[in-house]
Amino acid sequence: MYQYDEYDQKIVEERAKQFGGQVDRRMSGSIEELEFKPLRLQNGLYMQLHAYMLRVAIPYGLLSSKQLRMLAHIARTYDKSYGHFTTRQNLQYNWPALENVPKILECLASVQMHAIQTSGNCVRNVTSDHFAGVAADELEDPRPWAELIRQWSTFHPEFAALPRKFKIAVGASPAEDRAAVRFHDIGVFVTENERGERGFEVLVGGGMGRTPHIAPVIGKFVARQDLLSYLEAVLRVYNAYGRRDNIYKARIKILVHALGVEAFRAKVEEEWLQIKDGPLQLTETEIARVVNDFAPPAYEKLPAATALLSSFVLGKDRALGRFVKNNVATHKQPGYVAVTVSLKERDIPPGDMTDYQMDRFAELADRFSFAELRVTHTQNLVLADVKASDLPALHSELAALGLATPNANKITDLIACPGLDYCALANARSIPVALEIMQRFEDIDYQNDLGEISVKISGCINACGHHHVGHIGILGIDKQGEEFYQLMLGGAPGHDASIGEILGRAFPRTEIVPAMEKVLAHYLAVRQAPDERFIDVVRRTGLAPFKEAVYGPAPGSQKKPAQETVHADH
Repeated sequence: MYQYDEYDQKIVEERAKQFGGQVDRRMSGSIEELEFKPLRLQNGLYMQLHAYMLRVAIPYGLLSSKQLRMLAHIARTYDKSYGHFTTRQNLQYNWPALENVPKILECLASVQMHAIQTSGNCVRNVTSDHFAGVAADELEDPRPWAELIRQWSTFHPEFAALPRKFKIAVGASPAEDRAAVRFHDIGVFVTENERGERGFEVLVGGGMGRTPHIAPVIGKFVARQDLLSYLEAVLRVYNAYGRRDNIYKARIKILVHALGVEAFRAKVEEEWLQIKDGPLQLTETEIARVVNDFAPPAYEKLPAATALLSSFVLGKDRALGRFVKNNVATHKQPGYVAVTVSLKERDIPPGDMTDYQMDRFAELADRFSFAELRVTHTQNLVLADVKASDLPALHSELAALGLATPNANKITDLIACPGLDYCALANARSIPVALEIMQRFEDIDYQNDLGEISVKISGCINACGHHHVGHIGILGIDKQGEEFYQLMLGGAPGHDASIGEILGRAFPRTEIVPAMEKVLAHYLAVRQAPDERFIDVVRRTGLAPFKEAVYGPAPGSQKKPAQETVHADH
């Protein structure tokens, strides 16, 4: 894990002190909100519907147990005893008093954390795969590259006032994209060329919101030493040509689409040739400096865990068996596993965690996973280095905390933005819909029968809940002062990226979850095998059969009965 040097530490301490003076001037009335707004946004402080919200950066989702304890302390002391983990691998406090924010920043600085560049038109928190460094399917650990990008982009004077906010994600698995890389302003994949040399595929212009785009490839193979100069060239082109006259057309995805991929690539190449051999070129010494911060922990030499995991899945402890089957992932180190800890407990908003749970979870990280944990972009936590033999003990401890829900990648493992309960931009509430879904479909046997299904809910077109890339997406809209919800099918954020399509007319609040039930019933009736995934059925049949199942046959059409596929007992 990257450790601050004396310069890093001084920067975050001085930033907290500086903001303290700015808050004092705002509290005294010597500066007005119009003057204060850009200052607070530079420190991650938003004004929501009812209170300020502070967003804390968690670079590429990596936390130490010491840092988690501090987050718990802040929640307990300066907020309402909980924090909210977000789809950007950050944490938000929804109720801080303005006069306490400088104190919070001081607390964060004491454990090498901050809220810098979590808002504003700058490069935001760099995100990555939550299994980075332990995934058996990755080419290499992408976190050192995410850290190099973080260091390069933090306080970059040229990119402090971009046309719009800018998000970068890094992945390294050819088999699975677990970081929604194709839906970022810049997506970086570790890759190999035909000579077996490591480098990067750079995608530019992805995003969601009112105009969703899947990022096209701009840099087909960028050498390791050229990564930062190439990203600098991309951002320079965006800074020069991105629109500033219309906030809705200011993201880089609009620029790439307007110019065309080839023309945009040509502008990047032209800019890059001027700077690629300059000071941004990475040396092997500099790369090694950062890579060393992510050296593997002191693993024990253990036998492979396959047989042990099977015994847990098939054993008498059914709760443990379900947990291991759904929430435990393989690990590149024999005898170890990565454990997803779901923050999707019944009656609790997705991503929320109390101060008590944070403190106790920090103890579990100390005991079971080398004092580290990760935040996922699906609003869960991961203990990435757990001995398989420790799973029964860990599961027991998690169950006592209400954190043993065995629903990873199932229908109740959903994403939801804060919606109209908190956000001033929202048109509709997201959290009550999410809670109803978790209640309606909580039977784990039914969830297992449904298989892998992602549900993503946004309260407005800005898509903080990633509704465009849910297998089932739900978008809250306003219809003459009433909350309605559009139902979308067919989205996916991975290597098989796709953008969901609206099924039909929007539903009032009381009808959206029953409409989902009709969608799921149709899926179970027409899938060709128990392991045919929901997304695969949608792609095979198209939306028309689902639309008929939900809304009934179109006027004048003759409805044909669905032919149910008969499966073996399972």
